[in-house]
Amino acid sequence: METFASRLAASIAKSDSLACVGLDPPADLLTDSQSGSDPEQIAQLLTNWGIDIIRQTHQFVCAFKPNLAFYEAFGSAGVRALEATMRYLNENHPDIITIGDAKRGDIGSTSQAHAKYLLDHLNFDAVTLNPYLGIDALSVFLERADKGGIVVCRTSNPSADDFQMLELGGRPLWQHVLLKAATEWNRNANCLAVIGATRPDNLRQARKIAGEHFFFLVPGVGAQGGDVQEAVKAGGNQAGSGVIITSSRSILGSPAEAAAQLRSEINQARPRLA
Repeated sequence: METFASRLAASIAKSDSLACVGLDPPADLLTDSQSGSDPEQIAQLLTNWGIDIIRQTHQFVCAFKPNLAFYEAFGSAGVRALEATMRYLNENHPDIITIGDAKRGDIGSTSQAHAKYLLDHLNFDAVTLNPYLGIDALSVFLERADKGGIVVCRTSNPSADDFQMLELGGRPLWQHVLLKAATEWNRNANCLAVIGATRPDNLRQARKIAGEHFFFLVPGVGAQGGDVQEAVKAGGNQAGSGVIITSSRSILGSPAEAAAQLRSEINQARPRLA
């Protein structure tokens, strides 16, 4: 069995990229006349949208990240489109990592059901997770060495500090979460953490806490104001890796050009081992 860690490393090496394209179907994707169409027609339109972006960008990325909420917003048609898009990715680009941006995190049979749908039915390689309920909510994902769990840790939204910056034992709560993720929860080398690109100082702190071999999923570049090269320099490791820089809205206008530019900007900031 291939591990998640080995598959991620292989995808990065093959693409020479730390870039991830987010697949977030915009609410205005359908015209007024299309919005009243049959669900099958809407599902096909959404599927075609995703496949078109994948075809234009796959050579520039190590990962794709569909955001489940943006598909679910279209109802049953969106769910069908997500399933069809994942089938396309698994059949045509099995070497590229797929991340389900779902932010799941429940306990017991509920967590088991989430994992069955996301990891087995949709066959995501990794899933974003909410750590608020503790390891009971995460273990069903992290116990599988072939899959990854990406713990939401330090985010860039305005109210993030309400909880993430609460002082506990001399350090903020988000750092306690990160330390758990990088040590106790990372026994299969398949736990990652979300650290926003708009907080480069926190990225630097996170790298010191997590060590050289831990990976961060870094959203927030482009439309949200994060600087690509600053994020790579702040969060990357000495080997020129350790971060996955994800962009969604900034890709939409001209996907191939934007994805190529994102990879180029990242690679310019990466240290290269001799």
